[in-house]
Amino acid sequence: MIQTLVVDDEPLAQNLVAQYVSQTPFLELCGRCSNAKEAYERIQEGDVDLVFLDVQMPGMSGLTLMKSMPDDPALRPKVVFTTAFSEYAIEGFKLDAVDYLLKPFDFDEFLKAAVKAQRQIELERQAYTNTPNPLEGGPELLEDDFFFVKSEYKLVRIDIPKIIYIEGLKDYIKIYLEGEPKPVLTLQSLKAVEKRLSSATYIRVHRSFIVNINYVKGVDRAGIIMSSLPSNTTIPIGDGYRSAFMQQIESKMI
Repeated sequence: MIQTLVVDDEPLAQNLVAQYVSQTPFLELCGRCSNAKEAYERIQEGDVDLVFLDVQMPGMSGLTLMKSMPDDPALRPKVVFTTAFSEYAIEGFKLDAVDYLLKPFDFDEFLKAAVKAQRQIELERQAYTNTPNPLEGGPELLEDDFFFVKSEYKLVRIDIPKIIYIEGLKDYIKIYLEGEPKPVLTLQSLKAVEKRLSSATYIRVHRSFIVNINYVKGVDRAGIIMSSLPSNTTIPIGDGYRSAFMQQIESKMI
């Protein structure tokens, strides 16, 4: 699923795009914002893949917001501009926008732009998967591999199979490991780490949490009960992630 953010200061336009997102099978609405400042803060959380972005908004414009997005391709979402003013099209494409939707647009036009974004995102994901691991000179990190992160002025080795869960804290993440008394805190985004983990084992269950399904002890109304953690510790499940997570759990049922 492509995590999609809708940004528009006009409530009717915002509602329409959000409705189009809900009608598109490969898109999942992860947020709605009424101004660029709010959108910037949401994008910094690192889990947004695609933004349908209005150009003219009070304060910071959509064009300025796009210019301020992270340079790292792993953290920079794709952008489709939505506006009533055609003169912004050239500047939008200069900023490497995926597409440009001129208001008013219908669902067919929206879907064409969404498919174009989907193709670009999938190509980048495939390219990332095939990128050699710079630490070892080998292929993409596998479950029996490891990586290093900077924490407390030193490099700390993270053995991937020992990851119980990861918590995102805006600009930082906490990595909880089997056998370690406290989590590893590092300046990193949840999205960047997620790209290095097997999607069959490490599941995004909330915009702030990734869990290792091998450590899931149970699921109740409060959330996910993890083994190797205190009995009163549960991981919340976000509404947008519940269906995919439960499908994984049900696939293990007998």
